[in-house]
Amino acid sequence: MQQVAGKESVEQKSPPGFTVEALLQNPQFRSVLQVGARNLIAVNDLFPRVARMVAAHQKWMLTHAAYALHLERDRNNPDSGVTAARLLKLMRDTGGASRNTATAFLAELVAYKMLRPTTGGRTRRTRPLEPTEISQHAMQLWFKSQMTTLDLLDGGTRVERIEADMAIFERAQPLAARRLLADRKWTQPPQGVAVFVWSESGGILLDDLMARPSSLVPVDGKVWINVNLATLAEHYLISNTHVRRLFSNAEKSGFIGRPDDGTRGRFWLSEQLIDEYVFWQAVKFEALASAFERATTELAP
Repeated sequence: MQQVAGKESVEQKSPPGFTVEALLQNPQFRSVLQVGARNLIAVNDLFPRVARMVAAHQKWMLTHAAYALHLERDRNNPDSGVTAARLLKLMRDTGGASRNTATAFLAELVAYKMLRPTTGGRTRRTRPLEPTEISQHAMQLWFKSQMTTLDLLDGGTRVERIEADMAIFERAQPLAARRLLADRKWTQPPQGVAVFVWSESGGILLDDLMARPSSLVPVDGKVWINVNLATLAEHYLISNTHVRRLFSNAEKSGFIGRPDDGTRGRFWLSEQLIDEYVFWQAVKFEALASAFERATTELAP
């Protein structure tokens, strides 16, 4: 039986050095974020089909909410686990998605064999769903990739501890998910980040752009990158039209741009976009660090 992380889990203290403010002041944070972005791209490449299901922010929130409900399931309680009604309630409480969106997303996960029916529930309609093996493996790899980022910041051993005891992951993921879903700084991304992450595959595309330069410290308000849009589309299994539309929207808003001489494949990222990305990631990593610390404390002998 999984331990249940209820609503009280939203109220979590952050470990010293891992508050948003501390992370933003840490001179290592930007370079470590780039390593983390590359790790996320590696996870994406291992599970491209799964990654496409969560590469837009709303689907990310739905996926983590559903997985949290799964891990919180009490097999002695037929009213726990993942169902459309429970996911809808969680999304309604946080404003993350409408009834139709949540229901359609669960149906999509079942159709693509990311979720499957399991035993339990008082009626057929309330029978819970559970992640399939590929979904479990992908979520565990994602979580460990995030712990790797935290370990790089403080020389910790979070990944080793999770691999030695998966109960830490099973307790920490719902804690982090509920905290982030309750935080408007995460659910409502900053303007430049939002241009990307509310779009299909926009989240991984933004990570890709941030992973490219040698440094995320702007010079004269810009960070320059080289990127071939057709190759980018091919890598992430999306259309050229979608990538070009996304870049065009970001250019119109002043978050990215091209050199005056029109050199193909050359772009700049604005200081505002980079600062927003770093801040938004700091919100996520504060929640993850807090969830890990609380999970290990609660599970300690």
